[in-house]
Amino acid sequence: MVQELDNNLHHYADIINRDLQRDIKNQAGAGAAGGLGAGFMAFTNYEMHKGIEIAIKVTNLESKIKDADYVFTGEGGTDFQTKFGKTPFGVAQLGKKYHKPVISLAGYLGKGIDTLYECGFTAIFGILPGACDLQTALKDGPQNLERTMENIVRLLKN
Repeated sequence: MVQELDNNLHHYADIINRDLQRDIKNQAGAGAAGGLGAGFMAFTNYEMHKGIEIAIKVTNLESKIKDADYVFTGEGGTDFQTKFGKTPFGVAQLGKKYHKPVISLAGYLGKGIDTLYECGFTAIFGILPGACDLQTALKDGPQNLERTMENIVRLLKN
């Protein structure tokens, strides 16, 4: 199914290139948000920016990280794809810039997280206490996050 969807997206990009003379096939951000970026590129006069760049600017995150002792970030799932533009990666890059420890929390940890340590992550924690379905993970997310953070803070206090 993934291969079929990918083939269809390539075909769609070819049609856009043919009919609108806009080559979006290999543009960074074209696949973002399920192809929303490609639509903006094809049908509007766009100016593409990474979401993390916007978030950093709007929240004044850089100055906050510069003055922080520790930086906490997270996402639903962390794996090798995190370093391809996800928000925690952008946060870790700022932490690395200012030599701050970056601690990331995630609902699940997937393959390739070991590659993230060289990218600015100091520690990466999964918050689930055990195997469960997605509905339970979402429902219990706040308690799982609180328990994991309490344990991290206990460690940092010593």
